[in-house]
Amino acid sequence: MTYSVAVSGASGYAGGEILRLLATHPDIDIRTVTAHSNAGQPLIDHQPHLRSLAHLQLQETTPEVLAGHDIVFLALPHGQSAQYTDALADTPLVIDAGADHRLTSAAAWEQFYGGAFAEPWAYGVPELPVAGGKQRGRLVGASRIAAPGCNASTVSLSLAPGVAAGVIDAGDIVSVLAVGPSGAGKSLKPNLLAAEVLGTANPYAVGGTHRHIPEIRQALAAAGGATGIDPDGIRISFTPVIVPMSRGILATTSAPIAPGATDADIRRAWDDAYRDEPFVQLLPAGRFPRTADVLGANTALLGLAIDRAANRVVVVAAVDNLVKGTAGAAIQSMNIALGLSETTGLSVNGVAP
Repeated sequence: MTYSVAVSGASGYAGGEILRLLATHPDIDIRTVTAHSNAGQPLIDHQPHLRSLAHLQLQETTPEVLAGHDIVFLALPHGQSAQYTDALADTPLVIDAGADHRLTSAAAWEQFYGGAFAEPWAYGVPELPVAGGKQRGRLVGASRIAAPGCNASTVSLSLAPGVAAGVIDAGDIVSVLAVGPSGAGKSLKPNLLAAEVLGTANPYAVGGTHRHIPEIRQALAAAGGATGIDPDGIRISFTPVIVPMSRGILATTSAPIAPGATDADIRRAWDDAYRDEPFVQLLPAGRFPRTADVLGANTALLGLAIDRAANRVVVVAAVDNLVKGTAGAAIQSMNIALGLSETTGLSVNGVAP
């Protein structure tokens, strides 16, 4: 069966990456692409690398244009997706690449985003440990999926096995991320101009203000569900730093070792969680990833160290923020929801430097 697809926000980074991956998906027919200010222009003018889609014209993002497809991807700025969900009630599968349907807590939404709170959808991180198994099970047959925030899923995948196994203390998490500016979208931001990014590193959202913090806490609470972890007990110091690479995330995250946990217990927690996962891979002891290793891939590479002097577990994770962090996670979740092979249209291989 071939599924008809519409992609909103098609002139942006996330929308463009969704299109790049869908263009080679054997079960997908991309019929409609939409935008706001760029509507009426050829898609190729804004995504010149998508040569096979040069015939498509950007249309207005309206419920009428998006309706009538088997699948709709909403690659819109935060706070703009929810306005379309009622009008798309008859669409079999809707996937939101924004934040509108990620959070389960109205209070967290109000604190970090503001505005009307929307219904939470199935969270699109299949590998995430949850009580009773993996988040994958909650995506099977789903009709509404919330793709993750790229920083949030990277940190959550880094620590979720340790939380689920009870070998780390989630009350003192520290995460520092080197991130490419593409994660902030194409809209003009003075601090993301080339002159402000090249040759320097710029911290932002310092001091507990980043919008991905409640998403991380929510994911880790789900991972610790079997052990009865209190979501309010999950505390994280989260600091992203923009660095001069167009795309990618390198997250260094640490947490205290739980009393009584041995080195073997710790390593086993991550081994068991990801041993059979095609897209999340734990490197051998003593090895750590580079962002170059995952460029263009739907792969998260993790390196784990046990620092007994500091009594902390340290996990270094590398992902491509536009693939595994956003578009790849959305399409992987789509495959699961539709009953397709989970890896269809996606690659574990990065692009050689």
